[in-house]
Amino acid sequence: MTSTDQPRSGSQAVERAIHLLNCFEGDDPEFSLSELAHLAGVPVSSAHRLAKALVRGRLLEQDPATDRYRVGAGLATLARPALTRLGIDSAAPHMYALAAGIKITASLSVIDAGDALTILQARPPVLFCHHQLPQPRQPLRSSAAGHALLAYAAVAGDRLPGRSTGPGNRLGPDLDLVRHKGFALAEIPEDDPLRAIAVPVFGPGRQVWGALSVQARSARLTDELVREILPAMQHFAVRIGSVVQNSSPGS
Repeated sequence: MTSTDQPRSGSQAVERAIHLLNCFEGDDPEFSLSELAHLAGVPVSSAHRLAKALVRGRLLEQDPATDRYRVGAGLATLARPALTRLGIDSAAPHMYALAAGIKITASLSVIDAGDALTILQARPPVLFCHHQLPQPRQPLRSSAAGHALLAYAAVAGDRLPGRSTGPGNRLGPDLDLVRHKGFALAEIPEDDPLRAIAVPVFGPGRQVWGALSVQARSARLTDELVREILPAMQHFAVRIGSVVQNSSPGS
C-alpha cells in the first residue's frame, strides 16, 4: 500500500463509523449486529469491527444481556457543548413543563437536509402512548412541523430545500394559511388516524429557529383540544425562542 492510499483507507473507516452511528438516529433504538450491518449496508464482519471500536470509544455500548448495541454515554458527553451553545439544554425544562401541562409529548424540530428533524422530545408523566412520537425525520411539505418551518422560513427569505427562489416562485396557499393562523395542522393517515399541530419557534430577530409540535390520535386531538392547548404551545414556543441561538442548527 502506498502512502497516498493510507489516508484514503483511514478516511473510509471514519466515514463508515459515522454512517454506522447515523443508524441510531431516532427514539433510543437498539440493534443486533446483523441488524446494524443491514442498516449500514456493510458486511457483518465490518459492522462488528466498527461497532467494537465505537464501544471502546464509548460512543456505543453493548447490552451484556442481549448483545444489542445502543448509543453510549460518551456520545452524550461530546454533544453537550453543542446543546449548551445552541440553547437546547435550556429549552428542555420548558418542553417538559408543556408536556406535563397538556399531557401530550412535546417535540422540537429544525430544518435538516429537506426534512423536519426532531432534536428534542419531552414525554408527559401521565397519558403517554407511542402515537405521540413523530418519526425522527418528517418531510417538510407533508408534516405539521415542516409546514410551520417552511411558512416562516420563506417569509425570512431563507432558501427552501427543493424550491428555487427565482421570479414566480410563490408559496402554496396552505403556507399562507399557516402564517395567517399562526400554527400548522396535519392529518396523518394510519389504521388509527393521527393528528399533529405545530407552532413556529422564533429566535432573536424574529428569525424562525424551529417548530414546536404535538401529535396524538385524531380521536383525542380534536378541534376542541387543539383550541385548548394552542395557547400553551405558543406560550412555551416564545420561552424556548428566548433561550435558543439565532442561527438554526439545521442546514
